[in-house]
Amino acid sequence: VQLQASGGGLVQAGGSLRLSCAASGRTVRNYAMGWFRQAPGKEREFVSAITWTGTLDYEDSVKGRFTISRDNANNRVYLQMNSLKPEDTAVYYCPTGRRPHYYTRSDFGSWGQGTQLTVSS
Repeated sequence: VQLQASGGGLVQAGGSLRLSCAASGRTVRNYAMGWFRQAPGKEREFVSAITWTGTLDYEDSVKGRFTISRDNANNRVYLQMNSLKPEDTAVYYCPTGRRPHYYTRSDFGSWGQGTQLTVSS
């Protein structure tokens, strides 16, 4: 599977942005989909995930601000980001779970290209 994240950009603190991820090569409807991010000089970290049943998972710092969703018909996943903060600045990636019908935060692969989000203060 190939994954392409898009929608990043430059936004002021307090603003909103929606990231999109397009999957190609196979359907991802039976896989968990995630969003991870990596800030300069930092380790890549989990942001959010949505399972094949629609169960949601969020890292604590984005709860109440970010919303993940998926469109299985179009093989896409989205991340709506509101109330953005400078510490959200990072490259965002949208991997799939490694195995169908299985989810843990640490079991993601097929990272693809990320999209840069920069939040100015």
